[in-house]
Amino acid sequence: MVATPAAAASRVKDIVDIQNVRTNQLVGYGLVVGLPGTGDRTNNAPFTEETLQAMLERMGVNVRDAKMKPANVAAVSVTATMPPFARAGSTIDVQVSAIGDATSLQGGTLLVSSLRALDGAIYAVAQGPVAVSGFKAQGAGASVSRGVSTSARIAGGAIVEREVPYALRSATSLKLALKNPDFTTARHIAAVINGRFAGTAHILDPGTVEIAAAGGFAGDVVDLLGEIENLPVDVDQPARIVINEASGTVVMSADVRISPVAIAQGGLTITVSETPVASQPAPLSQGQTAVLPRTRIGVDDGGGASLAIVQGASLQSLVAGLNTLGVSPRDLITILQTVKSAGALQAEISVQ
Repeated sequence: MVATPAAAASRVKDIVDIQNVRTNQLVGYGLVVGLPGTGDRTNNAPFTEETLQAMLERMGVNVRDAKMKPANVAAVSVTATMPPFARAGSTIDVQVSAIGDATSLQGGTLLVSSLRALDGAIYAVAQGPVAVSGFKAQGAGASVSRGVSTSARIAGGAIVEREVPYALRSATSLKLALKNPDFTTARHIAAVINGRFAGTAHILDPGTVEIAAAGGFAGDVVDLLGEIENLPVDVDQPARIVINEASGTVVMSADVRISPVAIAQGGLTITVSETPVASQPAPLSQGQTAVLPRTRIGVDDGGGASLAIVQGASLQSLVAGLNTLGVSPRDLITILQTVKSAGALQAEISVQ
């Protein structure tokens, strides 16, 4: 049996977030123009025409009584993620997605659109030509498509207009939030930091470690954070099996253990086939042709169930024991759930 390490060393900066230092979600509404006839149909999306009229009137163009039926305009939602410490004048990427019934945004240009946060304030303004990764083409009798042509991206398409203040320099302490809360990992983080700077870290709960400036870093937790973020930490995690039933994927952590258990696995396949037969009447009998059903049923029990003894040990022995059964990934999902129900699997099962 090959021993598997229960923990892996990682840097502090890779396993924690700094409390209150986070990204901010922005959202806006706008128009993409210049489409080659693939825009919204105003009968189905009247808000596109209303938005276009309002925009033109703000520019001094009177279109109040005009009946506009443009096919080269699409209403879109504009979303972006503003990173922490983004300064006014810096640029961020934006995602553009069609709201109406536009068939493609290929070749379009987003007109200036304001991006707001949940507080209603404008934090960025977006504009520029959109880049679509998918395409769609169709004719009278056939069509071809790849990817999504109604969603696009503008690299560096938004300019930050308002900053989110972060008072890190004046803070006397900071809280490190573990991305995967765990008592053991939190204890390891505190031990590593205190081993380098004594009396600096304190555990508040399995998901939070508080650091305060001490020693030569008195009153300056920013410099302290720069010193400790690259310290190596042994990360621990609970035994967990993650199952994705849609794709048949099973992922197990290295700490999965199984008690001695016998597993029998056998497949039963029932095949039903229909081969109808046409019955022809005799000549001059004035009979009618009839279709008679013919059904064949086949049963295959897989040659009998397989039996394997899986005992004790580690992830390697668990997988090796199950491999002797020759099970498919989907059968493996059922087996793991059944073994868990029997109390022989010491791991948490998460089904996605």
